[in-house]
Amino acid sequence: MSYDPLAMDATRIPSRPSPAPRPFFRTPISESVPVKIVLITLGVAFLGAMIFLPLAAVFFEAFRRGAEPFFAALVEPDALASIRLTLFVAAISVPANLVFGLVASWAIAKFEFKGKSFLITLIDLPFSVSPVISGLVYILLFGSYGFIGPWLISHGYQIVFAVPGIVLATIFVTFPFVARQLIPLMEQQGKVDEEAALSLGATGLQTFFRVTLPNIKWALLYGVLLCNARAMGEFGAVSVVSGHIRGKTNTMPLHVEILYNEYNFVAAFAVASLLAFLALFTLVLKSLLEWRYSGEIAATGRSH
Repeated sequence: MSYDPLAMDATRIPSRPSPAPRPFFRTPISESVPVKIVLITLGVAFLGAMIFLPLAAVFFEAFRRGAEPFFAALVEPDALASIRLTLFVAAISVPANLVFGLVASWAIAKFEFKGKSFLITLIDLPFSVSPVISGLVYILLFGSYGFIGPWLISHGYQIVFAVPGIVLATIFVTFPFVARQLIPLMEQQGKVDEEAALSLGATGLQTFFRVTLPNIKWALLYGVLLCNARAMGEFGAVSVVSGHIRGKTNTMPLHVEILYNEYNFVAAFAVASLLAFLALFTLVLKSLLEWRYSGEIAATGRSH
């Protein structure tokens, strides 16, 4: 019986494994211990110089003369008026941006329509325009020498140098925060769940409240938190349209500026420490929501 190598089963012939492709760029696996120590030291030193040291200075200056002047500065009538105005503006601008963010994100992520890219550009506009410029735009529109300001004033409506102007300016500088948190998540989730609910007989509102809203609740809370933090700490646009009327149109950041310019440092740092406390509280909630939000994104990626 002759031996024919061509007649052998090809599957029985061992094949030489192909070499693994070599990466084009060499990525370091780890750094040496001295390099790690230097990088960590530089990072901690930068955070200490830029964040922790100024924050500690604010609280130190606020309590320099004791607790009594600190609390006296917070219960002073102008300070109370600035706190009430800040909370009032946030109570209006945050729900307004919540509704806008939900509607805009729903339209952008779930539907195709003409002008979609233009709408996304408008949402990002406050990120590229200085808040001072946006305040000047409201002056040109609603001021006493603006386009529609004289007509409004003649009919008894005061927009700029009044609370409505502060609310409008705050809404403008804060409306991207909710939408920008929801749009990527809703695009990633797709329309499968909504289409399944509609195919089972659910109405549009039932689909939104029972399917869409539970899927985005943590991202929505995260966006609302960022929006609220920016609304309470906004200075540039509010400074332009407020008129700096003490006890009427001064928010907390504007009140801090006035007190500091009057060399009333204890009162200025007392109000600033209240803003710093709100910022720290917001940071803690932000970290918790980021942890929960990242878990939701990971779960969404596994389910889809």
